[in-house]
Amino acid sequence: MKKILIIEDNKDVRENTADILELANYSVTTAPDGEIGIERAREVCPDLIVCDIMMPKLDGYGVLNALNNYDETAGIPFIFLTAKSEKAEMRKGMNLGADDYLTKPFEDYELIEAIECRIKKNEFLQKKVRNDVEGIHQFLEEASDYLNIGNIAKKYNQKDYEKKDFLFMEGDGAHTLYFVQRGVIKTYKSTESGKELVTGLHKTGDFIGQLSLLSPEGKYLETAVVLEEAEVFGIPKEQFTQLIYGNKEVAQKFIGLISNNLIEVQEQLVDMAYSSVRKRVAKTLLSMRDKGIIKTGIDEGLDIPREDFAGIIGTATETAIRTLTDFREEGLITMGKARRIILLNKDELQHVAEFG
Repeated sequence: MKKILIIEDNKDVRENTADILELANYSVTTAPDGEIGIERAREVCPDLIVCDIMMPKLDGYGVLNALNNYDETAGIPFIFLTAKSEKAEMRKGMNLGADDYLTKPFEDYELIEAIECRIKKNEFLQKKVRNDVEGIHQFLEEASDYLNIGNIAKKYNQKDYEKKDFLFMEGDGAHTLYFVQRGVIKTYKSTESGKELVTGLHKTGDFIGQLSLLSPEGKYLETAVVLEEAEVFGIPKEQFTQLIYGNKEVAQKFIGLISNNLIEVQEQLVDMAYSSVRKRVAKTLLSMRDKGIIKTGIDEGLDIPREDFAGIIGTATETAIRTLTDFREEGLITMGKARRIILLNKDELQHVAEFG
């Protein structure tokens, strides 16, 4: 049973509103003023708050502002009740983070519809998305229902790629957002001298091409090539655009979903500018292990061209090879079949990553 908190100084309005919601099968808590309302919100952590604006001691704006300062109440959907209908009042409430506005007097169905809508939206926004194909499919289906449109495809067929296959080339028209279900995909940019600057290694659960689809040129900003046999599925640009621009709540959730390693890329660029080669190599090896790119078991280690590895850490191939050789001689790594890099001493690698 969903919990609703009503904060209203008018006793008749407060009790009538509570009766309406209890008959609709909600668990209702009430408060006669803003100060008590804040206390009860923190006590019961309701699923939604209905709050009057004009109240003694503390008005509705003050209540909303105060609740936004507490972690346990900051995300609770909030509906204002007011006898005023001026646009300035509505705008002020929305700027503070209110989810909806009801003008008194209101009909029973208006209250119920507003509450049901906001609770449904909040459940969608709070729900975690599984980072796999089924999770993405479920998100697309729920986003389509949320936006009330039927032309967002709920499922996309996977496509298999062999090693060295290209998903797209730098400068191609950007028409698809890719999701990696299995395998490893390398992305890189070509320099004027013809060298490759590796911009990322993407594993299971990563999206590729999101920034390209947002670029005004409408072209892929980098090249994506398969390093290990991969299963990938794509979301067409039209669908991507609907999810980004159709609704700010859906966009917020979708951007959080597809932003996978953008923070990591930023950290990588800072490391390339300020960290020693030894630190960068150690950090990269540990990061690859944490992401599952460096495997254990039968396929233990990582088979990666040394020029690609050098591109990731931002150094010359010869320098990368020399540093890996130093690590091998120090007992931090070894080389398996086909020159696969195998980690031996993760604790010492962590020390190098932190202190050089």
